[in-house]
Amino acid sequence: SLIDPSIARHGGRIVKTMGDGLLIEFSSVVNAIICAVAVQRGMRARNEGTPPDIQMILRIGVNVGDIVIDGHDIFGDGVNIAARLEGISPPGGMCISDIAFQQVRDKLPMDFTDIGLQVVKNIARPIQAYALDANAIIAVPDLPPPETDQPPRRRAIPAIAAAGVVLIVLF
Repeated sequence: SLIDPSIARHGGRIVKTMGDGLLIEFSSVVNAIICAVAVQRGMRARNEGTPPDIQMILRIGVNVGDIVIDGHDIFGDGVNIAARLEGISPPGGMCISDIAFQQVRDKLPMDFTDIGLQVVKNIARPIQAYALDANAIIAVPDLPPPETDQPPRRRAIPAIAAAGVVLIVLF
């Protein structure tokens, strides 16, 4: 009742669920991050008054990168990096790649913390990463509505070349 409607409202698509995690694809990294903030705020509100041992705490990783589409599934370094960023995300917060940060830094009023180069499993080079913890997410001012899909001004590249990929996992 919280996550699925927020994903739909922000133009995302649940690619698959994996145990306690979700792999979500967005065509806009701005929408992906606005959705992540909405979901984290919603989870925090739902957890108020709930005993700590049964609260649902999410960690979110966001990346923009090349993906391979295989039927209804996606994979590749774009997905792998999002998964690794989720693993280092603060509980109740999010961790994003440098490429995602460059896309949103002048569009969204958020104070991401530069957490430096991160060496992550199965990725050849260290990943520059930025994070928002749970308190920083609550401090984010009102965000713009999701970007709407406008008719393309030029021919779209067949098969998505890059996408905002979000991985949400329960902590």
